[in-house]
Order: sequence, then C-alpha cells, then structure tokens
Amino acid sequence: MLIGQITDIHLGFDPDNPAEFNRKRLDQVLRYLGEPHNKPDMLLATGDLVDRGDGDSYRRLRNALSMCDYPVWPCLGNHDIRENFIAHFPEIPVVDGFIQYEVDTGPLRLLFLDTLEEGRHGGSFCDIRASWLRDRLVEKPGKPVIIVMHHPPVEVGIEWMNTAPDEPWVLLFAATIAGHGQIKSLICGHLHRPIVAAWNGTTVAICPSTAPQVALDLMPIDPDRPDGRPMIIADPPAFALHRWNGRELVTHFDNADEHVMLAKYDENMQPLVRSLLAERPG
Repeated sequence: MLIGQITDIHLGFDPDNPAEFNRKRLDQVLRYLGEPHNKPDMLLATGDLVDRGDGDSYRRLRNALSMCDYPVWPCLGNHDIRENFIAHFPEIPVVDGFIQYEVDTGPLRLLFLDTLEEGRHGGSFCDIRASWLRDRLVEKPGKPVIIVMHHPPVEVGIEWMNTAPDEPWVLLFAATIAGHGQIKSLICGHLHRPIVAAWNGTTVAICPSTAPQVALDLMPIDPDRPDGRPMIIADPPAFALHRWNGRELVTHFDNADEHVMLAKYDENMQPLVRSLLAERPG
C-alpha cells in the first residue's frame, strides 16, 4: 500500500491573486503524484490546508483536490478554522466538535487527530480527544495503526518552530498512546521540513510542505535580537510517500521539481539490476 502525503498548503496566503504561488506549488505536486510511478492509493493532507481559515480558500482547495482520482483524507492545522472547513468538507467526520476519524484500509488503520486550538500556533490535545483515541486503540489491539496529525509531539531543534517535551498536550498524548505497541508511526506536518525522529517507542515522520519550506537552522534564537537569519526559503514543493509493506511503514520524501536523470534502466544498467536481485533470497 502506498500512502501519499501533502501538508502545509497555506492556500489563500495571497488571497486576491488568481495565480497564487501556493496554488501553483500545490498543483505541481498533485500533477507529480498523478504520474503512474508515483501514484498513491490515497492521499493525506495534514493540516494548514489554508492560510487564514477562510471559506473561499477551502472552496479553492476542494477544487484543486478534485484532480485526484484517489481518496484524500485531511486533518487540521493551526491555520485552519473548523467551522469553515466543515462547511466545505461536510463528508469528513466530526466527533464532539473535533475533526477526528478512522480510515480502515484493511491491513492498516489510520487514526486522524485534531490538534488544533484556534488562536494558538502550537498543538493542543485535551481529555475529549484523548478519550476518543484511547477508545480506538483498545478496539483492535492486534491491528497496525498509523496516527495522522498536524503537530509533531517531538522537539526538533529549530527553536522558533519547536515543540517543548513538557507541553501539557504532549504529556497527555504520550500517556494516551503509552503501551499500545500496534502504533507503527505518527505522520505529521507543521514544520515545513522533512524530519524523522524516534519518539516514545514509535517513529515520527514529518513531511515537508507544498508551500515554501522552513530554513534549516539549529542555532539558538533570541526573541529580543533579530539576527537576519533565513526563516522561510523557496525550496521546491515537496511531499511524502509512505509504503506499508505488511511489517513496517517506510517513508520517502521528494519534491515535484524536474529531476535530472544521470542514468536510466537500459541494456547498460541491466547487468547491475540482475546482479542485485540475484543476491536476494527467493
């Protein structure tokens, strides 16, 4: 099974521009994922779907996603507004006021969490959301689970985007999933960078954004002393492909720019391919 992921689309950042930069970047990724060798079985859109939470941007997002001939499953980020999202995506389940739901693929369960607290940049997770997740995890303890959420609960070292390990929502989330070994991975967005980390017995895979990326700078930052460091950079629009092989989830990151081919599979490369495959059992 191949699961695509896009995140941090921020559609509507330039709301009065019909040729918006972020829309062009989104369309570029969706075209790339529509090619036969990249095409996923489903697509996850992991939050910050629009930039200002407005209804018109959600309408345009739905129009953009209509080019996908596979299911698209969203969750919300800190730039989203639930009421406006629900108005334009009424088919997505709402539980106790939160966008939380399950997608059962057969071999794998995807549990989508709502980590949005409107008006707050960082994540949020409360007793209501924890109760829903806890109930889902005890339902089928033997079936592999992937948790899909916008905010990663791990500290990554980019100080102005960091999540502190002692934030209350992180502690509650960690306690909720503790002891549930069927959780194979957490799939997140928010940081606009490709990042993978081990955390609390599972793996956190953080997808780069279709919108411009966050610059990689792991130095301390002083909120009282602007130092001119780059913060947002125009690296290519990016995505993730998560491959479930029946045992583990393997994550690949790529971007939708044109890749310069240095070698192709032809008669010259055929001996190498044959020799590599011959080394494997079976």
